[in-house]
Amino acid sequence: MKNKIFNTHKDWTGLVMRLTIGLIIFPHGAQKMLGWFQGPGFSKEMEHLTVHMHLPWLISISVILIEFFGAISLIIGFASRVWAIIFGILFTGIIFTAHLEYGFFMNWFGNQKGEGYEYHLLVIGLCIALLLNGSGKYSADQLIQKKTNQYYMNF
Repeated sequence: MKNKIFNTHKDWTGLVMRLTIGLIIFPHGAQKMLGWFQGPGFSKEMEHLTVHMHLPWLISISVILIEFFGAISLIIGFASRVWAIIFGILFTGIIFTAHLEYGFFMNWFGNQKGEGYEYHLLVIGLCIALLLNGSGKYSADQLIQKKTNQYYMNF
């Protein structure tokens, strides 16, 4: 099981995918968790998700934690396959709870009530590719895989 999670191709593809996802989602997670980048911070985001979006508190706290810690994990390349699955599920949920009613396109010209889901589909596509490829070069997964292989070689 450990091999399936941490195994990775030692190429640039995984690095590019996980940095793209992680660096784009991290500011959103930091807004929700810490109030950085003019964000609401943890308590106000919890209020928004539970009171205004009517999400259960467990889902609400999961959204905040996933966006914050998941993005950091992707940036360093730790368990990227697991985080890719989690982000794929998260963004599918975001589409169905907040964006489906506004259609496919984002609100580029400010002429619709909300944002469409095209951005979310891009993230889901990157997550599928990351799930198939793994973390790639310069990742914690690559170091874990290397240490595991050395352990079994010496055993």
